[in-house]
Amino acid sequence: QVELEESGGASVPPGGSLRLSCTIPPNLLKSTTMAWFRHIAGDSYELVAQKGRVYINTLNSIKGRFTVSESPEQGRMWLQMDDLRPAASGRYHCNRMSSPQWPWGPGTQVTVAS
Repeated sequence: QVELEESGGASVPPGGSLRLSCTIPPNLLKSTTMAWFRHIAGDSYELVAQKGRVYINTLNSIKGRFTVSESPEQGRMWLQMDDLRPAASGRYHCNRMSSPQWPWGPGTQVTVAS
């Protein structure tokens, strides 16, 4: 069973930046398209970004600049979040793009508030 772990969430003021981190077994990251999601409610997750692509509809609702990077050798994926706005608040998770996703990790909480 794949175990995913996210970290890096925090409380920041509007305009602030965060860098979220995802830990995944290196052999899987080399062969799997990974992405960042935001938990909506229950079993519903909103696709935020993958390496090289930010999902426009999500970005318009979240507001901010997002960049995904990866290090397959380290088994790490990051989400750089800049110019954050309160609408970006939420719990962020990493998982593979394809369905069904692996069991969701605990996520990491992002709070953007004055």
